[in-house]
Amino acid sequence: MGFVLRVRLASFFAGAATASFLGLYILRKDYKVAHESISLQVIVGIVYEDSIDENGNPRIMNLTQIGGIMKNLHDSLDARISALEKLKEVESSPAMEATE
Repeated sequence: MGFVLRVRLASFFAGAATASFLGLYILRKDYKVAHESISLQVIVGIVYEDSIDENGNPRIMNLTQIGGIMKNLHDSLDARISALEKLKEVESSPAMEATE
């Protein structure tokens, strides 16, 4: 009787582990698809905003122009992050002087 119980428990835990692994794999794949979809929507939205001409019509852009738009976006984000870091340094320095 003890052997049968051990075999059943081992079988149960092997099945549970397999189901858990499969569930995590499906969740990981779903997360990657969702992340890629949202990233693509953001990129397309940014490129579409910058690709409208003066008459309000979308114009066709090549990859070099799209790359330039993305570089400008990255540069502006880097500048904003640098400004926030400098602001944080300025706020933390008077507190350090007060403790000394």
